[in-house]
Amino acid sequence: MRSAGDLIGISTRKRAEHGFDVERIRRDFPILHQSVFGKPLVYLDNAATTHKPRIVIETVSRFYERDNSNIHRGLHQLSERSTKAYEGARVKVQKFINAAEPREIIFVRGTTEAINLVARTYGRKQVDAGDEVLITEMEHHSNIVPWQMLCEEKNAILRVGPINDRGELLLEEFEKLMGPRTKLVAVVHLSNALGTINPVRRIVEMAHSRGIPVLIDGAQAVAHLTVDVRALGCDFYAFSGHKIYGPTGIGVLYGKAELLEEMPPYQGGGDMISSVTFEKTIYNKLPHKFEAGTPNIADAIGLGAAIGYLTGVGLDAVSAYESELLAHATETIGAIEGIRLIGTARKKASVLSFLIDGIHPHDIGTILDKEGIAIRAGHHCTQPLMKRFGVPATARATVSFYNTREEIDALAAGIRKVKKVFA
Repeated sequence: MRSAGDLIGISTRKRAEHGFDVERIRRDFPILHQSVFGKPLVYLDNAATTHKPRIVIETVSRFYERDNSNIHRGLHQLSERSTKAYEGARVKVQKFINAAEPREIIFVRGTTEAINLVARTYGRKQVDAGDEVLITEMEHHSNIVPWQMLCEEKNAILRVGPINDRGELLLEEFEKLMGPRTKLVAVVHLSNALGTINPVRRIVEMAHSRGIPVLIDGAQAVAHLTVDVRALGCDFYAFSGHKIYGPTGIGVLYGKAELLEEMPPYQGGGDMISSVTFEKTIYNKLPHKFEAGTPNIADAIGLGAAIGYLTGVGLDAVSAYESELLAHATETIGAIEGIRLIGTARKKASVLSFLIDGIHPHDIGTILDKEGIAIRAGHHCTQPLMKRFGVPATARATVSFYNTREEIDALAAGIRKVKKVFA
């Protein structure tokens, strides 16, 4: 007899299968319609970067064809149009993550720069010798190295919260590491190597009860989960455009206005100033204080188009469909003899990391590539996490809302061919 949970799962799968037109979605992504080594492309490397819908490609192209001009300072029509589109993209981001004001949205190159910005401004100002920064074992290098650099500079301490064998954060142990010297908690929302969805709202509550601010690395989460920074209560949230169907080289740092106001600039130069003399510089207001020089105008506008596209599809529908795909992949791939899944958290999304007994992940990736199947093989910029699981690397397939059940089945067939080759 099926449980209520089973029935809910079946209902969700049916809605995903019959209420989501994946073929219509796929028509919007030109790059998907090609062959690799004579085989139809099966792209399952979405955690590394996502493909771009036609509207994003056309938006960026149209900017360069019609509006290309520097922003904020020009009085002519092209500059005014460029400025309006650029600041319009900021408003789209603000509404997408439900920030209180557009000035809380800082355009950066990506998640990596966003975290470095916080480490080099807020961190340098707040962290002293003997203070602590708290992260987890599942962090991407981008949410480890900047804090290591800060701790080395300040003679501070980097604390690391442990995870269990399923890849879930041990929340009670994590909370015990929050002490009177903890000056910041920095935690990933959705693990790029495990797929684990961390209980970030609860983490924020625990930290804030002790007066500790929280930064969330949302690089993977924003394309798969509805993100509401005010509901989460986080102080900083970072993500990259290219992982949410937007261009490369553009990303976002959300920060609470009162914190951003108190932080010194990250870089000096044009547009981040109000006035300059040889004796003193007065900095510009938010958000411009943190956007020195000519920004990545075209790709910010492209990110706005990507957010508009994803919002039009609907994140609830995306999440439901991707959950069905991941469940199918977990069941299908997990049933193959010799497969070991890495990351089996009860709450997870998008990511299926695995090993095949006796076969190096790089060999898996190479053979699958010859079958037209693109996955990722390596440590996924999470070397400490690989060490935690006692492996040098994993093979990682990551799904998007433009993937299909047939592509998952093709991956399973490819894995069986890998095993046959090495038999």
